[in-house]
Amino acid sequence: MKYLILFLVYLVAFEHIYFMILEMFFWTKPKGLKAFGMKLEQAESSKVLAANQGLYNGFLAAGLIWGAVAQLNHVIIFFLICVVIAGIYGAYSTKKIKLFYVQAVPALIALVLIGLTGNIF
Repeated sequence: MKYLILFLVYLVAFEHIYFMILEMFFWTKPKGLKAFGMKLEQAESSKVLAANQGLYNGFLAAGLIWGAVAQLNHVIIFFLICVVIAGIYGAYSTKKIKLFYVQAVPALIALVLIGLTGNIF
């Protein structure tokens, strides 16, 4: 079970690294425009906000990786909860339920498994 939980933690972390890269570096590029369903004009006017959002995604990934490498259950749990809340709010505010499934569900599954096992380490 430990390895399944760690797999999910790293999956969530790498998802957020990917989100960070998209938001900070590809927001106004074809890949970013396609990923977020925007026109270039929209992306240009919001690229500073997107970069800031990307930075926060990077912090979520860093926290999860730190918790896993240092074997700190409480750090992993904290950052997974942050990811779930961000996924819920993101899906609610954008009205895109897919965001909930991509972002929040893997973190939620990891949290449930941690709750069932009591600990990771």
